Amino acid sequence: MSHAHLPGPTHATAPLPLDASRFTSANRRRLSGPAMRTFIAIADLWALTQEERLLVLGLPSRSTYYGWVRAARDGEDVTLPTDTLLRISAVLGIHKALRILFASDQDGISWLRDPHAALPFGGQPPIALVLGGTQDGLMLVRRFLDAARGGLFMAPSAADDRTPALSDEDIVFV
Repeated sequence: MSHAHLPGPTHATAPLPLDASRFTSANRRRLSGPAMRTFIAIADLWALTQEERLLVLGLPSRSTYYGWVRAARDGEDVTLPTDTLLRISAVLGIHKALRILFASDQDGISWLRDPHAALPFGGQPPIALVLGGTQDGLMLVRRFLDAARGGLFMAPSAADDRTPALSDEDIVFV
């Protein structure tokens, strides 16, 4: 029997092409003001210095950075570069994950600032990667925390200690 008519093994399909419209000037302008205001709030919460903020954003000039801040705070139109928006997106993801994983903002900030033994950090605090000036560092911390949200890498937290263990009675078959 010939196998010529049988389908071969299924392979993962190629990723869908990126929707280029998300990078248009109009779309970036729509997102930039709120993104910058949120970045400022998180940077304030994390107690980042002005130099550290510039590193996280990819080292724009000081005058450019202060122009973005002024425009965002005043509700004026501002259009951030795609790279800057991607960096802010990573910061938002890190902040969100910290809020999910830790009982308080201070616990999350402590996690960022304390040395960490996990392989990506090599004994350094995760904030060192955040402040390294690269998108890769930001994304590594974000992906690590996203994986931790899924149950990988991290020990249970105090919030987990307060959650009672499930018993056989908690399992319901329908």
